[in-house]
Amino acid sequence: MKRLFAGETDTGCVRSANQDSYYIDPEGRFFVVADGMGGHAGGEEASRIATQEIRAYLEIAWDQGETPQQLLHQAISKANLAIVADQNAHPIRGDMGTTVVIVIFKDAQPWYCHIGDSRLYRLRGAKLEQITDDHTWIARAVQTGAVNPNDARSHPWRHMLLQCLGREDLKPIEAAQIDIHPGDRLLICSDGLTEELSDDRIAYHLKSIRSCQQAAKALVEAAKLRGGRDNITVVIISNELSD
Repeated sequence: MKRLFAGETDTGCVRSANQDSYYIDPEGRFFVVADGMGGHAGGEEASRIATQEIRAYLEIAWDQGETPQQLLHQAISKANLAIVADQNAHPIRGDMGTTVVIVIFKDAQPWYCHIGDSRLYRLRGAKLEQITDDHTWIARAVQTGAVNPNDARSHPWRHMLLQCLGREDLKPIEAAQIDIHPGDRLLICSDGLTEELSDDRIAYHLKSIRSCQQAAKALVEAAKLRGGRDNITVVIISNELSD
């Protein structure tokens, strides 16, 4: 099997700055998407710090014998501590934070961890499955039955995060393995994509466009055509059969 991958980010149609950040390891070992918050400067800085710290740690520690869980937990911890340190050094950015999704290919099957409402999906055949659970008030309310799922997409509190990077009281984050077969595709994205496109529309573009780069561009453009009210970031990883 071989792995193909590509990423795309866009400011969208409304925002004046892009507070999203992403990184793709050139060797395809790890992938990061972060969506910052806390004003233009704060959000941009939080997502930049998170992506930079996670990249730096994984590059240094990759061959040091740590398990996938240890790599992910330490990468998250390093990123969180760096954002908190920046908040303390620059009080004007004291309320900044960021979501994050990390996927690593360390063993036969990939591993992931996440914080916030940026998401990881898996496309298998025609079926798109959301792998991550949003760390939001609305997701918890739907799980407990307090809010009808049909009302969740338009609920005024749908963006209220229960967890994000940049908090001294960050709760322990679960790292888990992803089952992936030949022909599967993984999608990591910020909520600028999922706010505009339904799962059916996302699946349509993922399964109908073979090129990862073209599929990423198509998803971003589709979200912009639907309004593009937020920054949009997409990373696609395709698990292909070798020729």
